[in-house]
Amino acid sequence: MKPRFALLAFVALSCLLAAALPAAAQQTLYENGPINGEVDAWTINEGFDISDSFTISSGTSTVSGLSLGVWLTAGDVLQSVDVTLSSQPLQEGTIYFDGVVNLVQSGCFVNNFGYDVCTETGSFNGTPLNSGTYWLTLQNAVSTDGDPVYWDENSGIGCHSQGCPSQAVNDSLGGTLPSEAFTILGSSQTGSTPEPSSLVLVASGFVGVVGFLRRKRL
Repeated sequence: MKPRFALLAFVALSCLLAAALPAAAQQTLYENGPINGEVDAWTINEGFDISDSFTISSGTSTVSGLSLGVWLTAGDVLQSVDVTLSSQPLQEGTIYFDGVVNLVQSGCFVNNFGYDVCTETGSFNGTPLNSGTYWLTLQNAVSTDGDPVYWDENSGIGCHSQGCPSQAVNDSLGGTLPSEAFTILGSSQTGSTPEPSSLVLVASGFVGVVGFLRRKRL
C-alpha cells in the first residue's frame, strides 16, 4: 500500500503546486476588426511593404502569432510572409522581431472582384512587449503561384481593442492610408506568484491529509 499512497501524494501535490503558479493564457492581444474583403487591399510582396500600428494594453505580454486577411488570385495559396515588430513604422526604431512566418490558410471566399479572400494565421518565437504602441510590418509574401498578395483594407471598422483603429503607412506612397485587417496573438501573465511560505503550507497540509487517510486504511 505504501507505493500507492506515495504516488497519490506526489500526483496531487504536483497538481496543487501547478495550480498555484501564475497562468499564461493564450489570447488576442490586439485586433483591428474583421476582414472586409470588398473595398481595397494593399500589396505586401514584389517590393512593397505595409506597416500598421497596434497597442499592447494588458501589461507585459508575449507576442507569438498573428492572423490577417489577404486577397489572392483565384486558386493561389499564401505560404509565408516577412513579419517585423518594431517601435516605429517601416522597420524603423527598435526591432523586436524580424523573421519569415509560415501561414495556414482558412475561411476563404470569392469577392466581387474575383479574388479569393482568406484568413491567414501563423506563429513564431515569443517576443515580450510591455504595454505601449508598436508597428507590424508585412512584406515579401510568398504564394504557390508567385502572384501578387494583397493585405485586406478594413479601416479598423468593427475593432474593439484599445488603440484601434490602427494607423497604417505605405513606404511607396510616402504617407498614411486606411488600416488593414489583422490580429496580434500571444499571452499575458495573469494572477500572482505565491510566497514560498504559502507553497510550503499548501504542501504540508496536503501531506498531512494523505497521512491521515493512510492511517485510516491501515
